[in-house]
Amino acid sequence: MNQRPEGIDLAARSRARRRALQALYAWQLSGSHMTAVIEQFRHEQDMEVADLGYFEDLLQGVAKHLNELDEGLKPFVDREVAQIDPIERAVLRLAAYELKFRPDVPYRVILNEAIEVTKRFGADHGHSYVNGVLDKLASSWRATEKRG
Repeated sequence: MNQRPEGIDLAARSRARRRALQALYAWQLSGSHMTAVIEQFRHEQDMEVADLGYFEDLLQGVAKHLNELDEGLKPFVDREVAQIDPIERAVLRLAAYELKFRPDVPYRVILNEAIEVTKRFGADHGHSYVNGVLDKLASSWRATEKRG
């Protein structure tokens, strides 16, 4: 199986990110409380193949730090964060959370995963937009790692 030395199942993490994107998208559109969205996904989605702890951390982290994440994205986007396509906005918020609060995850992994989920769920050229924004954000928030 695709595992890191620490025993982290990378495939389960990827599935957790995809599920988190779907849940964050639903949260953005519904205005429901994040706890309710997490519960709904726990029961409705095929979560046993995803890293449930990571899924919950991503969603709770985005909800808790939403204003800080959006402020961090602001200098690198061409419009208000609220005006970005909902899928791309969800991807940017998830990746921004990981860049800021999950230093255990290499920035290249975060960017690659964000681009892949945007290709899968986003608009035709959404992945190019996401890549450009996150590359600049990583240069700011992970400057030391990016230089190394």
